[in-house]
Amino acid sequence: MTKDDLIIQTLHNSTLTEELRDAEIESLARIIEIKDFKAGEVLVQPGDVRLKNALIILASGEVEATATVGTEQATLHLLQPGDLAGIITFAGGNASQISATVVAKSDSKVLTLDRSKFESLLNTQPAIVYYVMRGIVRHTHGIVRRMNMQSVEMSNYIHQTHGRY
Repeated sequence: MTKDDLIIQTLHNSTLTEELRDAEIESLARIIEIKDFKAGEVLVQPGDVRLKNALIILASGEVEATATVGTEQATLHLLQPGDLAGIITFAGGNASQISATVVAKSDSKVLTLDRSKFESLLNTQPAIVYYVMRGIVRHTHGIVRRMNMQSVEMSNYIHQTHGRY
């Protein structure tokens, strides 16, 4: 599979492009880069500025996001191809807001979308920017819904409510 094919296939698997036409996806693909990470390599961590303004889209492999809660590591989300990381800083947040560490669990390829390159589309193709940002919101909302559901299930288990436990 060529690099261009990998980018296009990954974009089609992501919520980012759900509302984009093929020509718009190809325009977006032209400003995306591919980065390779070996198993155990850190993609993003608190204080890291390497990818501070880039949206990360998993293309292949397994990547895990973890955070330190108290003195223990907690898995926040195991990313699947098409999933996103680095949303906070990509949307303009401060790099100091990063609280998670993203590590490659296996050899992985990720797409990176640099914010300045993405913003360059505002003057020429604003619809792409609008629909991609909607895709980011949908992705984030899905994470929040999933975490809320897990919280409710854990509460039901702890309090032995709803007769399922």
